[in-house]
Amino acid sequence: MSMDPTQRFSSRVEDYARYRPSYPAGVISFLERECGLTAQTRVADIGSGTGLLAELFLRFGCELSGVEPNTEMRTAGEQMLAAWPRFHSVNGRAEATTLAEGSVELVTAAQAFHWFEPDAARAEFRRILKPGGWVALIWNERVQAPGLDAGYEDLVSRYAPERTRVAMSELEYFFGAPVMRRTVVPNQQMLDRDGLRGRLFSSSYAPAAGTENYEALTREAGRLFDEFQVNGIVTLQYTTEVYAGRV
Repeated sequence: MSMDPTQRFSSRVEDYARYRPSYPAGVISFLERECGLTAQTRVADIGSGTGLLAELFLRFGCELSGVEPNTEMRTAGEQMLAAWPRFHSVNGRAEATTLAEGSVELVTAAQAFHWFEPDAARAEFRRILKPGGWVALIWNERVQAPGLDAGYEDLVSRYAPERTRVAMSELEYFFGAPVMRRTVVPNQQMLDRDGLRGRLFSSSYAPAAGTENYEALTREAGRLFDEFQVNGIVTLQYTTEVYAGRV
């Protein structure tokens, strides 16, 4: 597996595009209320990947630049969002977006902040934001509940120990405590058998195809699905966490 964070998803684009959870409309409602988001807001979505978060803002009416350093992910995002004329695909990264100075009112990042170099990213966000602009960092976090959710977490813990989580102290450092605004929105994802497998292998830390752990995880994912499926579907529970502030 590549240690370069801009390349780690190259072999997982198909699973990522098909099987990652989307983001609930409550994200938009929170940003309207707390950050003055409108359909006229210009957004830079950093680490935009296949476009899951970007689509939420485009549906709301925003003009959005999706900044993505990985060629395969960026291409998938361009294909997914081809019908949206207010979407602009950008080959860039958090520390060097290539966007013009003072060109956006909101910077977003979903599931991507842990790949950023915080000081350089903060400086770049300050450069591209208009005065008074906002940054919103967003995560879908799995709910730790008995049953399917606990079984899924057990598989991740055993087969993907490399996984990392962003600590609150890192967010406070990035924004400058205590100016963050935060909300938590319920979210869920309904998956068939292939979807549960695909969700597991969409993660950069999951074992690669052809390895012993890949085969073992595939078998155990099938057993987990069989145990908890109802009419051929399982439902993973999430909370979508949003942290917003000025930098």
